[in-house]
Amino acid sequence: MAFMPGTTIVLPRKLEFHLGSSHPRRSEFVTGEFHQGLSFIKSLQPTTAKLPLPSSIKLRQPCALVASSEYPQNADFPRYYGRKEKKPFPIPVVELRRNARERIKNRKGKPKGRPPPTKQGLVVQSLVPLAYDVYNARITLINNIRRLMKVVRVHACGWCNEIHVGPEGHPFSSCKGKYTGVRKGHHEWTSAVVEDILVPIEAYHLYDRLGNRIRHDERFLIPRIPAVVELCIQAGVNIPDLPTKRRRKPVVWIGRKEFVDADESELPDPVPEPPLKPLLTEIPNPEIVPPSTPEETTLLAEETLAAWDKMRKGSNRLRKMYPVRVCGYCPEIHVGPSGHKVQICGAHKHQQRNGQHGWQAAVLDDLIPPRFVWHLPEPTGAPLERELRSFYGQAPAVVELCVQGGAAVPEEYKATMRLDIGIPSNGKEAEMVV
Repeated sequence: MAFMPGTTIVLPRKLEFHLGSSHPRRSEFVTGEFHQGLSFIKSLQPTTAKLPLPSSIKLRQPCALVASSEYPQNADFPRYYGRKEKKPFPIPVVELRRNARERIKNRKGKPKGRPPPTKQGLVVQSLVPLAYDVYNARITLINNIRRLMKVVRVHACGWCNEIHVGPEGHPFSSCKGKYTGVRKGHHEWTSAVVEDILVPIEAYHLYDRLGNRIRHDERFLIPRIPAVVELCIQAGVNIPDLPTKRRRKPVVWIGRKEFVDADESELPDPVPEPPLKPLLTEIPNPEIVPPSTPEETTLLAEETLAAWDKMRKGSNRLRKMYPVRVCGYCPEIHVGPSGHKVQICGAHKHQQRNGQHGWQAAVLDDLIPPRFVWHLPEPTGAPLERELRSFYGQAPAVVELCVQGGAAVPEEYKATMRLDIGIPSNGKEAEMVV
C-alpha cells in the first residue's frame, strides 16, 4: 500500500466505529509498513499518535442512530391519590382560562356558530354503531373474565381492595385495611370475583339529558346503572328497561340555561325501531363453562383482551362527544352536561361543602378504572420475592389475567410491566445492582 510522503493524521484517544462505515482496522496503519508479531500493541495504547494517511481514504462524520417508539421503554406506575388529595384537572385551570380568552377574542365580530348535536338534545348518528359495540364489548368482557377465572387463579385481600393474579398471593406487606398493625401489613387472601377486577362505577340514569339536575331528595327515585351503560344509552343504545327521551328536532334555547322543545306535531308518530345490533346479555355464574383445553384458553384470553381494548377506546371516543363528570374528591361519576346535586360525598372536608361533589371533567381512567396488579414474570415458576419488589412490573388486572391465560402482551402495557428488566435470582444479587 502506497503512502503520500509527509501526510499524517492525529487519532483521538477513543476510536469510534459506526455501522455502515468502511474504516480499515487501526492495526493496518501503525507505520508505513506492517509489523509482524506483537509489536503493534503499542499503537493500541490510549495516546495521541501521528500516523500516515493514505490518499484514497476519506474520514466520515459520525452518524447517530436513533430508535423511536410510540410507547416508552419503561414507565412509572400510576399514582394513587390519598384520601386527603384532590384529583388534578385534566387541563390546568390557567390553560382553560387562556383558551377561553382566545376563543372570545377570535369569535368577536363573527356570527355565532351552530352548537354540536349533543347541546341541541340530539343523538350523533355516526356514533350509534360505536355505542352498540361498546355495550356488547362490556358484556363480552364480563362473561369471558368469569370463564378465565375458572382456570387462572385470582386472589383478593379480605381487608383491603388489593388483588393479585397468580397461583398464590404476593408476599408484599402493603395492606392498609383494618387491623393492619396487628397483621404487620400482610394480606389475608381469599377468592376474588369479577367485581374485584372490573371496578363497578355506577351513575344515575337520566331520562332527559338536558333536563333539570337531580336534587338531593330525588336520590332514591332515580335508578343507578353502570356508568359505561349510561354513556352508551345517551349515545343511542335503546334498552327497553331504561327508557330515555329521543328528540327528533333540536331544542330552542331562550336563555343561558332555559330552553323549550321544538314542535314535532307535524312529524309522523315515532315507530319503535328494533336495536341496530343485537344486545348481548350476561351469563349467570352457575352457567359459566370454563375452557377445556389450553388452546381454547389462549383464544379466550385473546378475545377478552380485544374486548377490553374495544371498550376502552370506544368509551374514550364517546366521552369526548357526550360529557362525563367526576368528583375531584371521590370516585362518583355523572354522565351528563353538569353534575347532580345529591349530597353524598363523604371525602376529605366534605362538611365544608355540605356533602356536595366538586365536579370536574372526567378522564378515561375515571370512567373505566384499570386496577393495577403485580406482573408475574413466570406464572408457573417461582413466586414473587419480597426483596425483589423494585424489579417487578405492574399491569391492569384484565391484562394480567389474559397474559397468564396465553395472550400476547399489548405494546401499550409493556412499559409498566418492565419486561426488559433483568430480575436477580436472590436478594444478595439485588444489593449488588447499581
